[in-house]
Amino acid sequence: MRTRFALILCSLPIAVGATEPLSVIEWLGQNPPGSGGPVLLEPPVSPGARAPEIDVTPLDQATQPVGLVPATVTGLPADLWKGSEVDTLIRLIAAVPVSDSPAMQKLLYTLLLTETTPPEGDRAEKRLLLARIDRLMELGATDPAQALAETAGPTDDAALFARWFDATLLTGAEDTSCEALTRLPHLAPDYAARIFCDARRGDWQTAALLLETAHVLELMPQARLDLLDRFLSPDIFEGAPPLPAPADPDPLDFRLFETIGERLPTAPLPRAFATADLRDVAGWKAQIEAAERLTRIGALSPNRLLGLYTEREASASGGVWDRVEAVQAFDGALTARDAAAVTRTLPPAWAAMRDVHLEVPFASLFADRLATVDLTDPAARDLAWRVRVLSPDLAKAPSPPGADALHRFADALATGDPTAVPAPDALAQAIADGFAAAPSANAEALPRGERILRAMAAFDTGRRGNPDMLSAALADLRALGLTDTARRAALQILLLGER
Repeated sequence: MRTRFALILCSLPIAVGATEPLSVIEWLGQNPPGSGGPVLLEPPVSPGARAPEIDVTPLDQATQPVGLVPATVTGLPADLWKGSEVDTLIRLIAAVPVSDSPAMQKLLYTLLLTETTPPEGDRAEKRLLLARIDRLMELGATDPAQALAETAGPTDDAALFARWFDATLLTGAEDTSCEALTRLPHLAPDYAARIFCDARRGDWQTAALLLETAHVLELMPQARLDLLDRFLSPDIFEGAPPLPAPADPDPLDFRLFETIGERLPTAPLPRAFATADLRDVAGWKAQIEAAERLTRIGALSPNRLLGLYTEREASASGGVWDRVEAVQAFDGALTARDAAAVTRTLPPAWAAMRDVHLEVPFASLFADRLATVDLTDPAARDLAWRVRVLSPDLAKAPSPPGADALHRFADALATGDPTAVPAPDALAQAIADGFAAAPSANAEALPRGERILRAMAAFDTGRRGNPDMLSAALADLRALGLTDTARRAALQILLLGER
C-alpha cells in the first residue's frame, strides 16, 4: 500500500488541557494502512476436562473498527458514533462546512479517518463507511479515500469497489483495482470499466469484444462509446477533430481523455480531480495550482506545496508565478538567516499567500525558522507574530509586538484565558463568551460524534455573523475536550477575518 498521504492531519488533543496536537500524518508514515491486519487471539487452553463456559457476543457488537488511525492516537473513542441514527450522521458528514476554517478541516479529517465502529441500524456499517469515503473524495483527499476503502476490503461490495476504482483512477493506482476487477468482473460499475481494465492489462481482444457488444446492445451513451473507440483504436482516429468535453466527467472519462491525448483541465472539475494533476504527466503550473487547491482544503501537505514552489525558476510573471517568486525569495532569505532580506521578503510572501487563502499552511511551513531570525522592523515583527500564532506550535508565540486591544486579546486567546482581557470588538466578545460559557443542555444530550459535527456546523454559522451561535459552538467544543481546536479556530477568524 502506498504511503503518499497528502493530508495535513493533526489529531485531536488526547486530554482537554493539551496545547499541541499530535501529528497523525507522521503516524501514518510510520504505520502505513494495510501493513498489518487485526491479530486474532488463540483460544485459551482448558485447564481440565470440564467444558469451559462459553461467552456469547451478538454479531453487531463484534464489529471491528474501520479507519486509518487508531483511536488511541487521535484521542477519540472507537464508539464515537454510538447512539446516533445513521441517516443523521450521513447527512451531517456530507454537509458540515469546513472550507474556510483550517482548524475545522483538521477536525473533520480526524473524524473521518479514526478507527471507529458504526452505530446500530440496518446496513449502518456499510452506509457510514461510504459516507466517509464520499466526503473524503469531495474534499479532494483522494489518497486517504482510497486507503480507507482498501482497509475495509474493496472487493467485498460493489458500491465500495466503485469508489475505490474512482480513487485509483485519480491517484494513478488503477493497475491494482483493474487486477481485482479482472478476477471479479461482477464488481464492474459498468462495461466501460471492464473495457478499460482489460486494455490496461493487455487483453485487447476481450476489450474490443466487450466494446462491440456495448455498441450493438447500446449499453452506454454514444459519447462514452465514441471515447472508448478512440481509446482502443487510436490509429483509426488519428487527425480527427477532438471529442467534445463532457459537462460532468467521471474519473474514468478523465483518464480516457488523458490516454487519447485530450487531457481535460481539472480547475472546473471537483477537487478530487486535482489529485491527477499532481502526477508528472501534468505541467509544473498545473501541479502548483492543483497543490494550492488541495492544500487550501487541508487535503495536501504544505511541504508538498513548498516542494513544488521551489522546484525550479519561474518562467513567467503574474498569478502563480508571482507566488512562486515570492515564496522562493522568502525561503532563500530564511535559509541565509539574513534579517534584512527576511524583512524585505516576508510582506510580499505573506500577501501572496493571503491572495489564495494559504496563510495557515504558510505558517506551518515557516513559523519555526522565522522565529530564529531577530527582526527589528515593527511591521515585520507583527507579521512574524501572526505567523507564529497561526502555526501548529502557537504556545511558543512571543508576546505581541503591538499593544492595542486586538493584539492583547489574541495573545490571551493563544496562550491562556481570553476572558482575562477586554474584547476589542463584537467578534472578540463572542469568542470570549464561548470560552466562559457552559454548553447548552440540548447539546450535552447528543451522542458524542454527532455532537461534534453539529458544533462544527454551528461554528460556521457563527463565524458568518451569528455571535450567539459562535459562542455556543466554542463552548460545546471545549466541553467535548476540543479546547485546542476551539482556540485555533477562533484565532483564525480573529486574525484572518471573513473569507
